[in-house]
Amino acid sequence: MSAQKADRRLRGQPARPRTPAAALPGGKGEISKPSCGSWFCASWCCGSGEMKLHCEVEVVSRHLPALGLRNRGKGVRAVLTLCQQTPKSQPRPQAGGERGGPHPAYLLISTLKDKRGTRYELKENIDQFFTKFVDEGKATVRLKEPPVDICLSKANSSSLKGFLSAVKLAYRGCDIDAPLSNPIPVKTSEFEKFKTKMVITSKKDYPLSKNFPHSLEHLQTSYCGLVRVDLRMLCLKNLRKLDLSHNHIKKLPATIGDLIHLQELNLSDNHLESFSVALCQSTLKKSLRSLDLSKNKIKALPVQFCQLRELTDLKLDDNELIRFPFKIGQLTNLRFLSAARNKLPFLPSEFKNLFLEYLDLFGNTFEQPKVLPVIMLQTPLTLLESSARTILYNRIPYGSNIIPFHLCQDLDTAKTCVCGRYCLSCFIQGTTTMNLHSVAHTVVLVDNMGGTEAPVLSYFCSLGCYINSCDTLK
Repeated sequence: MSAQKADRRLRGQPARPRTPAAALPGGKGEISKPSCGSWFCASWCCGSGEMKLHCEVEVVSRHLPALGLRNRGKGVRAVLTLCQQTPKSQPRPQAGGERGGPHPAYLLISTLKDKRGTRYELKENIDQFFTKFVDEGKATVRLKEPPVDICLSKANSSSLKGFLSAVKLAYRGCDIDAPLSNPIPVKTSEFEKFKTKMVITSKKDYPLSKNFPHSLEHLQTSYCGLVRVDLRMLCLKNLRKLDLSHNHIKKLPATIGDLIHLQELNLSDNHLESFSVALCQSTLKKSLRSLDLSKNKIKALPVQFCQLRELTDLKLDDNELIRFPFKIGQLTNLRFLSAARNKLPFLPSEFKNLFLEYLDLFGNTFEQPKVLPVIMLQTPLTLLESSARTILYNRIPYGSNIIPFHLCQDLDTAKTCVCGRYCLSCFIQGTTTMNLHSVAHTVVLVDNMGGTEAPVLSYFCSLGCYINSCDTLK
């Protein structure tokens, strides 16, 4: 019987029932604020009844900079275990018996090459916790002796928070209300939990009763009959490649944009009718490199689509596209573009700004350039037109918190003159043809006649700009 229980019974109080530490307000399991200023969530990471955490670990010596050396900068797969050394003379406590005890817990870091692991004392030996990115599965524990930083990454965020809570209790010398392991070598099977790739190509193999491994970086679920994106996939914060091709998905959740490391997204052969503005303005702007939307029912992409400026590969074949985003020239990193078998009548003028390695526009319904331009000039310019041109030309910031939302939409969809200036509803519209070899090294023929030319729609902000470009339009 522990001293605390004995004290409570001497005072005539019933022994407190054993409940998870996180559920005890004001008790030993209550999570207090660490020196780093973040609060830990007490959700225990107990694998097979033990305090374990699966993640990538890098142990960085703080002496290296003084010696003119640098660390590798890359973690290795490891199993972190909170252990308690039980003397040989003392029998090992049962799972339902006394936990913790007078022997301080320590941290054991085991890797595939070192299954016995390296031991680190915890009691009064932690200098600081760094948990700013704990929701991304990252944290650092700074030890006093030895002077090292234990950098954790690619961990399940909730498990990481619970494990750090237990580590903090061990640092204080408090009892940990969970069974601790004996220092035994980790089995090779433990490292199989670090699965980074999973390919599922049939309904019968799709996991319904268990979660996807949180360490996944590549997930493919094709031919599974999915009608919506499984929300469990959106918890895979390490995901870099997601393949949902050959399903029946009609709509994408905006939370796909929360996958901050996602680089490749394959949505081909689904029932999509749009690609939302929210996705275009999410963190995908900084991460997404490859996007496959072929074999869907998309008729148009929003102008905000051009904010995905890290895109290098874009596939739009076999949709119902009637136009490209007219600011497509802002996709400066795009190298591979395929939009065959759509309903494109012409290309936007900013298409000329692309620098592609491969271009396929075969099978579109391109129209012949019109002889006469469409003139929509107004003299003098309206106040709206003049103000819009001034804002865009001077790059004055705007947003729905400053001006009405419909004016923001007008500014977002403003047309670009060949001179580089902008126009809203006062312009001259003309069409010409462009040889696609001027924007791409390799061009698939536009039609069965061997053509490589396509019509381009151009805008002019004034009569002067139109006259100066007449040679181009002829």
